[in-house]
Amino acid sequence: MMITKTPEPPYYAVIFTSVRTEGDKGYNAMAEAMEELAREQPGYLGIESARNEIGITVCYWESLEAIRQWKENVQHLAAQKIGKEKWYASYRILIAKVEREYGNP
Repeated sequence: MMITKTPEPPYYAVIFTSVRTEGDKGYNAMAEAMEELAREQPGYLGIESARNEIGITVCYWESLEAIRQWKENVQHLAAQKIGKEKWYASYRILIAKVEREYGNP
């Protein structure tokens, strides 16, 4: 996995943190399908994800409008419903504006 190459700020990050339930039947397939679907959305910039006891996924977007459209995507809504019912004991979503970045490519 590589670190996402993002454009010059500003852009937005949706930070999804979660604690999973014990059952994971179908979870990996759904996660892969949602990542693939997100890539097809206007304004999508990239994604990074890690999981131990707590999962953290950061998805980068060009605008708040792009985030809103992703949130309202019918397939994404269905996945969210299943996630709440089956896969997540708890979760939190943060939306942040990235104003500055630096690092070593």
